[in-house]
Amino acid sequence: MTQLFRLTGALRGDPDVAAWFSAPEHDLRRLAQPWFEALRACGPDVRELLHDGHPTACVDGAAFAYVDAFSAHVNIGFFHGAALDDPAGLLEGAGKRMRHVKVHWGRPVDAAALNALIAAAYQDVRARLEAE
Repeated sequence: MTQLFRLTGALRGDPDVAAWFSAPEHDLRRLAQPWFEALRACGPDVRELLHDGHPTACVDGAAFAYVDAFSAHVNIGFFHGAALDDPAGLLEGAGKRMRHVKVHWGRPVDAAALNALIAAAYQDVRARLEAE
């Protein structure tokens, strides 16, 4: 297992995260919101904060996923995405650890597969925490 990416200050219902989603000049953030809700729903131990300007989900301070909005798409990113099983081939990226899924307005997304990645990322971070 690899070292966890630790953040401090995560809490349930972070007002900074709520403000990020409600910024009126950023419509694509609304596309990211249901996926962040799925991250929040993974378990009662999920906390959140803004890290590098985007909503990030953590368990016991260990970041496991984030969302970010760009001009033409949204990323749902996974801090240990390279370790996740991805039978639908949704994950992009070539880094040592991180991977992301791009979601675009008007393009279908395999919601079941993306929800499975979200659940797997949550289970992965919990397993990494238990192994510490």
